[in-house]
Amino acid sequence: MEIITAETADCRLVAGFVAALLEELSGGERYDPNDLLEITADLLAREEVVGLLSYEGDQPLGLMMLNQCAAIYAGGLFGEITELYVVPDQRSKGVAQKLLLAARDLGRARGWKRLEVGAPNQPQWQRSLQFYQREGFLLTGPRLRQLL
Repeated sequence: MEIITAETADCRLVAGFVAALLEELSGGERYDPNDLLEITADLLAREEVVGLLSYEGDQPLGLMMLNQCAAIYAGGLFGEITELYVVPDQRSKGVAQKLLLAARDLGRARGWKRLEVGAPNQPQWQRSLQFYQREGFLLTGPRLRQLL
């Protein structure tokens, strides 16, 4: 298995993975990857946003998107996992773990003090929460949002 950094040329693949993730998280609402292409290309062009793609040969297996953030409570720079998707028939085969290892290496190279992730709603996504906890993440509470 190989992990590569996504380039803007990969925006169709990345948008497709994110659309599939959004469909799962929404309980089946349809998302058109073409609607995500512009924002995907824009974000992949930014230095503070990184996409990691997992491949087995020429077969894409998964995606992890990361943002570089900064906060005093975090001790400075840190990374936030914003999207993680593994194709269904490759789950529980170590793909997400390899992506997370690559994210940790990237974070250390960039001087990040920590990685953070927002876990999906529980109990429906209990497996996702358990994966992160097995990988050493600590539950720190719910995340709130306000759309602007």
